[in-house]
Amino acid sequence: MAHVQILGSTRYVFDDLKTLLARASPDRSGDRLAGLAAASGEERVAARMALADLPLAEFVKAELVPYEADEVTRLIGDTHDAAAFAPVAALTVGEFRDWLLAHETTTEMLAALTPGLTPEMAAAVSKLMRNQDLIAVARKVSVVTRFNNTIGLPGRLSVRLQPNHPTDDAKGIAASILDGLFNGCGDAVIGINPASDNVATTTNLLRMIDALRQRWEIPTQSCVLAHVTTTLRAIETGAPVDLVFQSIGGSEAANKSFGIDLALLREARDAALSLKRGTIGDKVMYFETGQGAALSANAHHGVDQQTMETRAYAVARAFEPLLVNSVVGFIGPEYLYDGKEITRAGLEDHFCGKLLGLPMGVDVCYTNHADADQDDMDNLLTLLGVAGCTYVMGVPGADDVMLSYQSTSFHDALYARAALNLRPAPEFEAWLLRMGILDTDGRVQKRLAGDAARLLEALP
Repeated sequence: MAHVQILGSTRYVFDDLKTLLARASPDRSGDRLAGLAAASGEERVAARMALADLPLAEFVKAELVPYEADEVTRLIGDTHDAAAFAPVAALTVGEFRDWLLAHETTTEMLAALTPGLTPEMAAAVSKLMRNQDLIAVARKVSVVTRFNNTIGLPGRLSVRLQPNHPTDDAKGIAASILDGLFNGCGDAVIGINPASDNVATTTNLLRMIDALRQRWEIPTQSCVLAHVTTTLRAIETGAPVDLVFQSIGGSEAANKSFGIDLALLREARDAALSLKRGTIGDKVMYFETGQGAALSANAHHGVDQQTMETRAYAVARAFEPLLVNSVVGFIGPEYLYDGKEITRAGLEDHFCGKLLGLPMGVDVCYTNHADADQDDMDNLLTLLGVAGCTYVMGVPGADDVMLSYQSTSFHDALYARAALNLRPAPEFEAWLLRMGILDTDGRVQKRLAGDAARLLEALP
């Protein structure tokens, strides 16, 4: 069905819903690359006006990607909860924006609404929002998950300790892990991207982290971010797997480009659950996403990159993950050109993920050929901290020497916690205090003593 909007003396026609959503999106290089972006600012305003007047209920029956051809579309349609959707079913997209921003709309109301929202609804309303709107609503949403600690509580900011090494050298990885721990990082997960995706490397790294965690009773979880099939084989060999990692996309074709489907993810989740390694919870999945992934695989079906990204969150939601994060600037300037586009995308992803009930973190990052720098990352990190982001990355020096991109450092996380009065996960914070790594004001101790000093013995 075509959507028509008259703006001044010009009549704009948007042939279908996917065209309307694409033209309403904030400008970004990926949509321009795909030929989906609005041709002018005036066309973008017209599309947003038409989108604001569209009944939210239209999205219940909408299929941006055909139901018969795509298992992600089937997942979205088959799991939609009409009863949960009922409180907002009569609203337009514009009225839904106002409802989300209203003081009367509480954290509890947003949690109850989550099963009734489709990704396309979340994407649509985000396109009508300024950055401050995305922050204000996301801040009201609370998503709490547990495995060996409690992640996502209000007033907390967790950190994934990311000790990657270009040759998977155990000593280099261990040194980075200790550096992160001594700076109060690692409560989200100690997660390594392996340079070599094979069972032997994955198992060796998992055993090294697990030995360190068990020896010092560190209340966190470990993950080697190998392909899900590698992790499945590692589980079969008896590896100490806490979390199963996988990159995911918003269409069946995008997931096929990652070598996965929903059945494989279910098999992996069942395998991890069978190990019963969580001490206080059973959330065993860790997913990463990123705007442009479906477009880069030619698996976007003519859908704008932000809406397609949000569809990936439906995949994540189906598996009750401990952690999800958007690696927002990682794919490159072909999809998010500069710091402004990366900032907007990071706030969109965080908002949409939390609105759909996910424990949403963001890898605040950029590639070296993007028109961005660490000042842009400082800005986005601060905005996400205000928005209640679940966790960010902790990379030695903010420079990942294995993946060759720029992220946030251990010290950046300390800045965000101090500036915004945020603390680590409660169990992890108690451990940091007991070890003498933090003082009672949450500051890193200048001199290590006692058990903290003996942690250095963990180096291979």
